Amino acid sequence: METFGITGFSFGIVGFIFAMVALGKISKLEKQLKETGVLEKEYKSG
Repeated sequence: METFGITGFSFGIVGFIFAMVALGKISKLEKQLKETGVLEKEYKSG
């Protein structure tokens, strides 16, 4: 039964890391779109 806990924990860590990387990429894209004028300078994300 402890293998399910280890597996779940591992998937949780991988999911968290994936989410942090995705958030960083979205922030970078948003900044780039603001600089090029595609988005308004005052645009606030979610």
